Amino acid sequence: MSTLIDLRRRIKSVRNSQQITQAMKTVSTAKFKKAQRIVLESRPYWHTYPDLVSRVAGWLRDWDHPLLAKRQEKKIECVVITSDKGLCGAYNSNLLARAAAFLEEKSVAAEARIIVIGKKALHFFKRQDYPIDRIYAERIEKLSPETLRGIAQFLIELYVFNQTDAVYIIYNEFKSILAPRITITRLLPVVIPAAEQAAEFLSPDWEPELQSILESFLPLYIENQIIHSFYESQVAEQAARMMAMENATKNAEDLISDLVKLLNKIRQAGITKELLEIMTAVEELGR
Repeated sequence: MSTLIDLRRRIKSVRNSQQITQAMKTVSTAKFKKAQRIVLESRPYWHTYPDLVSRVAGWLRDWDHPLLAKRQEKKIECVVITSDKGLCGAYNSNLLARAAAFLEEKSVAAEARIIVIGKKALHFFKRQDYPIDRIYAERIEKLSPETLRGIAQFLIELYVFNQTDAVYIIYNEFKSILAPRITITRLLPVVIPAAEQAAEFLSPDWEPELQSILESFLPLYIENQIIHSFYESQVAEQAARMMAMENATKNAEDLISDLVKLLNKIRQAGITKELLEIMTAVEELGR
């Protein structure tokens, strides 16, 4: 009898967990749709921006700008974006493993420092030897564009004052609901096309002069790439959590089905045993 009670308690517990995972899936779906709309509307702008900046910088090949200066990588700065919370499958673990491998490779010839965005990245890199310059680990989904621009400005200052020789950003880019794509992008220095490639572009007349435009253009490019990476990461996180909670809900349903079958089997065995005992008793009384 105690076995039946234990099974009923377990079924009730699994059903409660199923209700929680279903509610979390609903919340993640709503957040995913909101973030996806922002990303899909802005992607054409974000994805064409690097090529545009590279082309404009190619027209000013002989102009010495601090953000275009390419140096030997003796010191690098990496921005790693993860989530604050778990329950999103391998979203964080895969990214952190890739980031650790990348930093280990770069550390052979350069000093690596990091900026962490997300509690998962903070907890991971606290156990590593890399210095952490800045930490954003409280409700990162609420990070404002002004905060992200502040990160971009900090990276620009590091590069301009020769405190770093390259800036990289590591994040999950939303590819599909099934799986994100781990992306490692170099933000600084800005890539300049080869002279032969730049010559293919017709140089226009500029008003105001091209130098003035590029002075505003390059910092804006860094800011937008940081914002782009952050929002891509947010969409990928919600998609991963949505799929993880959907799988958890289905697994709970399968587990409940198996437990109910086992419960019925044990109950039926108990009823059969009682009937056999009754029949045996009747036969004994008949004798």
